[in-house]
Amino acid sequence: MKSLKKNKNQIWFVLPLLLFLIFFIFGPLIQNFINSFYEFSSFSPVKEFVGLKNYKSLLQDRTISVALTNNVRYAVISVICQVGIGLILAAVLEQKFLRKVAPFFRVVYFMPVMISISVIALLFSFIYNPQMGLLNGFLDAIGLGFLKKTWLGSPSTAIYATIAMSQWQSTGYIMMLFIVAMQKIPNELYEAAEIDGASSISRFFNVTIPQVRETIFVNTLITISGSMLVFNEPYILTKGGGPGISSITLAVHMYQEGFIKNKMGYASTLAVLIFVITAIVSIIQIVISKTGKDV
Repeated sequence: MKSLKKNKNQIWFVLPLLLFLIFFIFGPLIQNFINSFYEFSSFSPVKEFVGLKNYKSLLQDRTISVALTNNVRYAVISVICQVGIGLILAAVLEQKFLRKVAPFFRVVYFMPVMISISVIALLFSFIYNPQMGLLNGFLDAIGLGFLKKTWLGSPSTAIYATIAMSQWQSTGYIMMLFIVAMQKIPNELYEAAEIDGASSISRFFNVTIPQVRETIFVNTLITISGSMLVFNEPYILTKGGGPGISSITLAVHMYQEGFIKNKMGYASTLAVLIFVITAIVSIIQIVISKTGKDV
């Protein structure tokens, strides 16, 4: 009887979260899947059932291959820069000889995270300006003027210029997550490694990385998932994925189909595609990383 009463009490604690998941995550997810079988306008309550027509259009849409390639570029570069550089920055700032100045540098590296994406896009549009931009001016100043480009106006560089802006903004956030994880590592492990004669680099690879393995997994998952959903950066900086569709992403393509071309049914189908890709990538990461298990 006591066990039954205890279980009922536990259900009351779980119920608010369960209701939140149903109404704000699973409900809209199911509704979006249903919408993908219809054609309708965002301004009309009338829906026309079209079956698998939207999914057939998905297979014939050439923009998807460009958008998916750009999302993959985002993911690969973001994992290298945000997770890789974020881990290195965190390890450097946790060194004993930097502890007095580490708080200052943490604030400096974290500041871009707190700035509005619109402000950052405006800042980088000045940096990338082909006539008076800081980047081309810097290349001229160091004798590399032959590398100057119209960074946002060229199909070959627009996507990479947009990705670079994302790395500048987000690396500090990942760095702070690593710092929190590193501060929980017992000092005894580092002291034992020092007694054994391990160098700083050796301690980093043999003590730090194994101890923050779970955080590496979480940060990688956050970064890749975010790369599959990226919208603000290409939409604001390149005016919707330009020039042409060279810097378009799946989220930008979905927005354009739904709110510019007024094809909400097809936009729902694109949303299903984004969800499936993100879910598959997340499952693969969980299986490969064996998170939560002893290895």
